[in-house]
Amino acid sequence: MIVVLRIKKLDIFVLKSFGYMFVGTFFICLFIFVMQLLWLYVDELVGKGIPMDVLMKFFYYAALTLVPKSLPLAVLLAALITFGNFGERMELTAMKAAGVPLLRVMRPLMAFCIGLGIVSFYFQNVTVPHANLQLQTLLISMKQKSPELEIPEGAFYDGIDNYNLYVKKKDNNTGMLYGVVIYNMSNGFENATILKADSGRLETTADKQHLKFILYHGEQFENLKDGQINSKNIPYRREQFGEKTMLIEFSTEFDMMDGSFLSGNAMNKNMAQLSHDVDSMLSEQDSIGRVYYAQLKSGSYASHNLTKVDTTKLEELIEDKGVSSIDVDSLFHSSTHDQRKKWLENEERRINNLKNELKLKAKTVYNADKNIRRHQVEWFYKITMSLSCLVFFLIGAPLGAIIRKGGLGMPVIVSVFTFIVYYILDTSGTKLAREGEIPVWWGAWMSTSVLAPLGVFLTYQANKDSGVFNADLYKMAFRWLFALRVKRNNVLKEVVIDDPDYRIVGNELVALTVACKEYNRVNLKGLFPNYVDMFTATNGCDRALIALNVRLNRVVAQLVNSRNQEYINKINAYPILSVGAHVAPFPRKWMNATVGAVLPIGLLFYVRAVFFRYRLKGDMKKIVKVNKEIQDIIQLYERKS
Repeated sequence: MIVVLRIKKLDIFVLKSFGYMFVGTFFICLFIFVMQLLWLYVDELVGKGIPMDVLMKFFYYAALTLVPKSLPLAVLLAALITFGNFGERMELTAMKAAGVPLLRVMRPLMAFCIGLGIVSFYFQNVTVPHANLQLQTLLISMKQKSPELEIPEGAFYDGIDNYNLYVKKKDNNTGMLYGVVIYNMSNGFENATILKADSGRLETTADKQHLKFILYHGEQFENLKDGQINSKNIPYRREQFGEKTMLIEFSTEFDMMDGSFLSGNAMNKNMAQLSHDVDSMLSEQDSIGRVYYAQLKSGSYASHNLTKVDTTKLEELIEDKGVSSIDVDSLFHSSTHDQRKKWLENEERRINNLKNELKLKAKTVYNADKNIRRHQVEWFYKITMSLSCLVFFLIGAPLGAIIRKGGLGMPVIVSVFTFIVYYILDTSGTKLAREGEIPVWWGAWMSTSVLAPLGVFLTYQANKDSGVFNADLYKMAFRWLFALRVKRNNVLKEVVIDDPDYRIVGNELVALTVACKEYNRVNLKGLFPNYVDMFTATNGCDRALIALNVRLNRVVAQLVNSRNQEYINKINAYPILSVGAHVAPFPRKWMNATVGAVLPIGLLFYVRAVFFRYRLKGDMKKIVKVNKEIQDIIQLYERKS
């Protein structure tokens, strides 16, 4: 009973830690996506005087449509931060020490993410279609709204239909306009009416459907006859006025349009509607296909004009010669030039008409098929986006446990990178599926099928404490691949219990020097070994070098206990030997033979072995040199003592 209570408390602790982080990251992600959508349409919405309540509707419906997209990213980021904090604060280590595996820690959150996926599915199937329809209707209505009137100084303004306005100067305090020129092109550019006034005032009528211009001290020019622009004498009317009032139709009210025509969009339908419409469109396409096939099979597109172009002549030939068939080629060549030309032109015209008709039918079929695929992709999308909550959790939680970094640094970078990969895969798969390049189900499930195995793999590795993400392993592999040398880093010990016996060390140095010279003479006589002998060796082991390396390490182990810094510096100058890189690469003979038979790979290992043999020869000389220097130091201190 006590164990069950402890586990329940652990679940509550994990859920609370994740829940607080999830709520914060969700609203951050939702805000980012809404701002991205706003920036997408900002050029078309700014400067139109859209009421605040309409803008609030825009943000409300935009937020509803973006909730399913924000949930997976919020889950990923929250899981990374939560488990990164657990690892950084050693809480995850404490849980594992208490016998609670990582999968047990993740279990309540997996249940939470499954429930979150159900909520996401409900949003996509019920809320998002309606919100999408309202949002698209709002966007189109806002695009069609007349822009807010803001006439600049010293430039022509064409924001009012059929009018061009020019104002030399404005007084923002009194609202007066000076140096006003108005071009009224309601009757066409050739018959424009021009008004010029010293000053004026611009107002909006009470019904907000018209602009009211009150002009002072000006004149008006108007062409009296239409279509006389090329005549030399064109009558016109000139009017001077002290005050003149003009009314220009200009609605500033926001009118919500009827968005019923948008209901056919696949994004504005739930799964039941999508399935029903796909069945209807498939049935319709099948009927159209049968009609087109019947037309092709019946010979509607067969060549027939040439045999009917001159029925009279054919009948005369049949009666005169008493034949039942006519050689069309002979008839064509025996005809006049004008007749042949006429036949060819008719046939070319008929073929072009058939070509255009077939292109139109092909385009009709392609567009209908594309619309069907779009509906099918949208049907799958509602499922895959819901599953992405669980997939992103299976990626984020183990990654956080492996990285062990909380906060908003590394988790944000990993989250953004993972989401970009998901977005690219999802967008590419969806586009290819809509175009018919790949099957619809594969395009819709591409992102999930790639990231889900990755999440399972990461969860398995994190649960087993695998070193697949251990940076030291990759550093060692990098050094091995590029033959990078590791230096010794011994330091002077503060406390030494047993001092080294320098007489024994001296003898070891002499023996080590002899061994190095002998190894150079016997084993490194030639830098280029026989290729066949190298890859047919029983194993990749150099026993002489291994024994020499053991002797070298024994000398280092004795001198590292010295109280003299000079000895420490000298043993750090010893190279670290690679005992197997200069011989056959693998311990088994058949593996070496296989690699050697594959010439490109075999040559790579051969060149690598030659490089290490060359470096090993220098290492032997280096060891002999350091041995001599250490011997001199030992002799120097013996004379002083």
